[in-house]
Amino acid sequence: MSIKIDQKITGYNVVKPEDKAVAPVAPAAAKEPRQAEVIQMHESVERPETLVGSTFKVKSPLFEHALYVTINDIVLNAGTRHELRRPFEIFINSKNMDHFQWIVALTRLMSAVFRKGGDVTFIVEELKAVFDPRGGYFKAGGVYMPSIVAEIGAVIEQHMKNIGLIHDPEMDEGTRKLIAEKRAAYEAAGAKKNPDAAAVPVGAASAAIASHDAESSGFPPGATLCAKCNTQALVLMDGCQTCLNCGYSKCG
Repeated sequence: MSIKIDQKITGYNVVKPEDKAVAPVAPAAAKEPRQAEVIQMHESVERPETLVGSTFKVKSPLFEHALYVTINDIVLNAGTRHELRRPFEIFINSKNMDHFQWIVALTRLMSAVFRKGGDVTFIVEELKAVFDPRGGYFKAGGVYMPSIVAEIGAVIEQHMKNIGLIHDPEMDEGTRKLIAEKRAAYEAAGAKKNPDAAAVPVGAASAAIASHDAESSGFPPGATLCAKCNTQALVLMDGCQTCLNCGYSKCG
């Protein structure tokens, strides 16, 4: 078999029979190991046989029976530095079957959004913005919930915080100190107006006054709803509305 050489020869090398046997092995040995592919959440990811998750109990005065919200997560790239835990599906169960249709529709839609991947944290704000025309209610801690759907959104938010998908901004030490000072000043002013309250330890005054309420918020009686944190902790101090929970003030 003849081969035509169109270019000038600048060097040559004699290939021996033993070199031919080794040649195919050498490139394979020198080949760099392929890095494992990092799997991201997308709708084609198959559901494993077992998922990890959490169940939350939601008790609302709008419902006779409690709701139980279960959120299951899928673990991607398990055992590697790229390990991720992402919501995969959600179920809501209750003895009350009056709202069965919309609850099933809501959970199916949210599960579909979870499996799409990307940033799914927007679901929290969308649900928390739903208001009940009959009015909302206060849950334990004095936090206002505009609807049962909003509380489901709050549960999903808490779960996302637990798995590291949402991060709460840390309150700096200066803000914490300021809130503590304002609360102490407010309670001291209240004790002067009502000497009988002075015998009650700081922090226990509101619990003593509202001892009949098992879900007392722990904030002073008469506190109103804060527009920033939705907690019943807004009090009037020096002519200015101030929140004893988040530090928000209408005076800046």
